[in-house]
Amino acid sequence: MLGICRGRRKFLAASLTLLCIPAVTWIYLFAGSFEDGKPVSLSPLESQAHSPRYAASSQRERESLEVRMREVEAENRALRRQLSLAQGRGPAHRRGNHSRTYSMEEGTGDSENLRAGIVAGNSSECGQQPVVEKCETIHVAIVCAGYNASRDVVTLVKSVLFHRRNPLHFHLIADSIAEQILATLFQTWMVPAVRVDFYNADELKSEVSWIPNKHYSGIYGLMKLVLTKTLPANLERVIVLDTDITFATDIAELWAVFHKFKGQQVLGLVENQSDWYLGNLWKNHRPWPALGRGYNTGVILLLLDKLRKMKWEQMWRLTAERELMGMLSTSLADQDIFNAVIKQNPFLVYQLPCFWNVQLSDHTRSEQCYRDVSDLKVIHWNSPKKLRVKNKHVEFFRNLYLTFLEYDGNLLRRELFGCPSEADVNSRNLQKQLSELDEDDLCYEFRRERFTVHRTHLHFLHYEYEPAADRTDVTLVAQLSMDRLQMLEAICKHWEGPISLALYLSDAEAQQFLRYAQGSEVLMSRRNVGYHIVYKEGQFYPVNLLRNVAMKHISTPYMFLSDIDFLPMYGLYEYLRKSVIQLDLANTKKAMIVPAFETLRYRLSFPKSKAELLSMLDMGTLFTFRYHVWTKGHAPTNFAKWRTATTPYRVEWEADFEPYVVVRQDCPEYDRRFVGFGWNKVAHIMELDAQEYEFIVLPNAYMIHMPHAPSFDITKFRSNKQYRICLKTLKEEFQQDMSRRYGFAALKYLTAENNS
Repeated sequence: MLGICRGRRKFLAASLTLLCIPAVTWIYLFAGSFEDGKPVSLSPLESQAHSPRYAASSQRERESLEVRMREVEAENRALRRQLSLAQGRGPAHRRGNHSRTYSMEEGTGDSENLRAGIVAGNSSECGQQPVVEKCETIHVAIVCAGYNASRDVVTLVKSVLFHRRNPLHFHLIADSIAEQILATLFQTWMVPAVRVDFYNADELKSEVSWIPNKHYSGIYGLMKLVLTKTLPANLERVIVLDTDITFATDIAELWAVFHKFKGQQVLGLVENQSDWYLGNLWKNHRPWPALGRGYNTGVILLLLDKLRKMKWEQMWRLTAERELMGMLSTSLADQDIFNAVIKQNPFLVYQLPCFWNVQLSDHTRSEQCYRDVSDLKVIHWNSPKKLRVKNKHVEFFRNLYLTFLEYDGNLLRRELFGCPSEADVNSRNLQKQLSELDEDDLCYEFRRERFTVHRTHLHFLHYEYEPAADRTDVTLVAQLSMDRLQMLEAICKHWEGPISLALYLSDAEAQQFLRYAQGSEVLMSRRNVGYHIVYKEGQFYPVNLLRNVAMKHISTPYMFLSDIDFLPMYGLYEYLRKSVIQLDLANTKKAMIVPAFETLRYRLSFPKSKAELLSMLDMGTLFTFRYHVWTKGHAPTNFAKWRTATTPYRVEWEADFEPYVVVRQDCPEYDRRFVGFGWNKVAHIMELDAQEYEFIVLPNAYMIHMPHAPSFDITKFRSNKQYRICLKTLKEEFQQDMSRRYGFAALKYLTAENNS
């Protein structure tokens, strides 16, 4: 209360001062205009009319008076600024979170900002604060290409979403790889009040491919130059960001800076914080022309409508052509060309305070951009070293980055209060399906899981594979969680063909997996393994969703539906490709069965042939899979016949049959209602049988299950009676659905179940 009273007294004192100063000024001027009791005219003509001579002393008095008037006016302006600041702070403090608008810290258009002292530019001491309407949409453009950039941009998006209070519209200039990854990510992320549009970066290559570029960003590092042509014609302004940016504040504060642009200012940029454009980094260093230290283009404010009117396209092209005659290539991609244009046209740029782009490359002056953590707005990891860059406070910056890197993205699915967002068709359908569920149903959580949308990041690591031209290629498909990572290297050693894996991980675990993979020579030597992250949500392991994700994103005509705990025999990949031709899988509905065995030994001398496997089977080192706990699961494979078989043989479906099979890419998906443990593979094999697939056992193929601790879901199945009751209920409902879909042919499944 005392603080509020003091604040009011300061406000009142400033107000009275502002009112009194002009009055005192005019009294002073009026009194000063009398000499010996007579008025002294300020006009030379009046002075000449009243005085016989034009005295030098009168001239000096007038000059002195004019200087004093200018001083008083400057004092008045300073007081008005202080009063405006007091008014701005008072109500904002009282409104708190209920304010309909909010402001950004005062920037500067002064090109001498950095040279005059960067920290001084961080203050908010003058001018009326520009505002952003509560539900105004903020437009953000990002150029993103390839697997690594698609992964990096997620951290940027998280940091923006974490702080934002406005609807966002992302404009992503992406190649086909990034578009596939990010389109799936945003569709499954389902963040309210966020719209994403994609623009084909590959179609823009011809616009900039004529510019030689030495920067590691390649041709995509030049595409910010063509945004005026690429983005919609009705889009007036946009914030352009590099993928290696981290926000530490609400992006609306940066959006508000557009209101500060004056005259012909169309580019908002932060001065470059290294000596690159000064040309003194090394001997014979010859950078592109720039105004002073130049500007960094990691964060750009673009007034698109004005740039188009100024013929920006023609402006930058002519500049680039002229400079390339001497420079031959760009070193810093689009940044060199932007700076060359600004050098010729300095009026185009509005200089942002440097805390809007704290550049963490080596040898920068970034430490002058902030005095305290609260000064930070945007951190830019613009060194190829990224998190390994040298900086006095790099540990703090690294921790801030890692916070968003490992932050649970599901928590960012929050609604914006007071800004209703229009749900898309998928969201409306999902809400309708969930509303039809009975929350009092004891199996409600099981049923709900079927409709849960899990955030999915495809191709988390680089993937590069062209299927064999003979159309016989086979992809191994599996799913896993964090506790099975140790199986990856072993599987890669046993299977040289392409692999598609769905990993069920949290955001933090995804980063642990990334570090694990990058530290493994075996995994890094393989480019034909697709790692698809399905982020954790809910209490059940969505095993069939994971299988479907891995199945959907293969690039071969056939797939081997395996599990992560199995090691395929050496040479199985080539054997399956030959079997595909032998059994004419391309033109027939067949499911090739790979017989499954298991060992209870953690260290196993893996059999290199069928003869060696049979010997180990006889000695008790190996067993047929689950013979001691779930015989029905693999009994129809007929292991007795397999021992002596030399040619493929057909077997019939039986109740609870769940073999591991090789099928065409177009086979039906797994049923998502089955989660955790139980009936997830059984239901899929039943569906294949209903669609009249033939089950063919391969005589010279095998796979071995390696021992591991029981999963959490099988423990729940064994210990929780309600879990088992719900699984039985779901199984019955699945069989009823089968009867509706396949009619009379599906009756055998009910009969088989009753007889089992």
